Amino acid sequence: MASIELDNLRKVFNEGGGDLVAVDDLSLKVDDSDFLVLVGPSGCGKSTTLRTIAGLEQPTDGQILFDGEDVTDMGPQERRVAMVFQDYALYPHMTARENMSFGLRYGSDHDDEEIDRRVNAAAEMMGIENHLESRPNELSGGQQQRVALGRAIVREPEVFLMDEPLSNLDAKLRAQMRTELQELHSKLDITTVYVTHDQEEAMTMGDQLAVLNDGELQQIGTPLECYQEPANTFVAGFIGSPRMNRFEGRPNGNLLETDAFDYHLPDDVAGQIPTGTDEVILGIRPEDVKVVDSPTENSLSTEINVVERMGDLTHIYTTVGDDECIITLSGQAEVAQGDEIEIEFPTARIHLFDGKTGDALKNRDSDVSIGESASISSGIS
Repeated sequence: MASIELDNLRKVFNEGGGDLVAVDDLSLKVDDSDFLVLVGPSGCGKSTTLRTIAGLEQPTDGQILFDGEDVTDMGPQERRVAMVFQDYALYPHMTARENMSFGLRYGSDHDDEEIDRRVNAAAEMMGIENHLESRPNELSGGQQQRVALGRAIVREPEVFLMDEPLSNLDAKLRAQMRTELQELHSKLDITTVYVTHDQEEAMTMGDQLAVLNDGELQQIGTPLECYQEPANTFVAGFIGSPRMNRFEGRPNGNLLETDAFDYHLPDDVAGQIPTGTDEVILGIRPEDVKVVDSPTENSLSTEINVVERMGDLTHIYTTVGDDECIITLSGQAEVAQGDEIEIEFPTARIHLFDGKTGDALKNRDSDVSIGESASISSGIS
């Protein structure tokens, strides 16, 4: 298998006489056999990045290296990559077997016996061995996706590239295919770069996440690092559902003054705000908000606007000043619209960001697990 390195990658498209920067000075490395997810909103440059790795787009500047070898000017066939597309890209007049073997028959020197061996092995791995003589219109969406994956597997590539391959499936099948793709990666141990705009998909599948916005890399790290230690307000807002609560404030000594409340900061936390910083954003995840029985130094009263029951969890929506505040409780929490509750933002769980740059100044304490904080925030029962 191959490691992948992008070195100051830049891709500019000329549209209508003007330049559109799709990828801007992107540098990252994917270790051999790792599963990297490129995640971000539509138009952030993730698919363009994937296409440059595949050789389908030529970068404007920068280098692409596989195992240290510069492949920037190589064509797709020279790179030993296999790509799975969002729309499956199956030939409608061909059977599943013919679709899976097409690239080998016309792009390699393998004999029929070797091609059949590879197709049959991939079909068995994907659970479609009984559908090899069916055409795409005779297959379900999930079966078509398995054929597309099988077509990639038979090439025995060094790198898998997947461009939102599950987005056309319904929610239940998408969840099932996520698990199957993880199992497939574990079996084949092939370096994989996967593109999605779905942060839940990214969190559950990737060894590493590369979070992109406007063509620029915002953060690269494990899913837990991106969730618990976001590098800036964009990552904090994009990764995690429900989103992180955020409140704009002004530091004044050990106080963070917002329009709705004053938050008391311990000396060690206040010391993490650089001198001269005049705008700070306080952030806290919904599961880290604590419901308390009586007022504390950093608590405030609020009324429940909406209760959203998810089964194992309950999300409640309140208003703090002009900002919406989301709180995640246990599924057994006895709450109702209109209830008045007292909430607290524990100092160990808050994030602080520079209000002008968006850069993180403080992240939640790493010694508090997500599960632990979620149980704390289940104070209503």
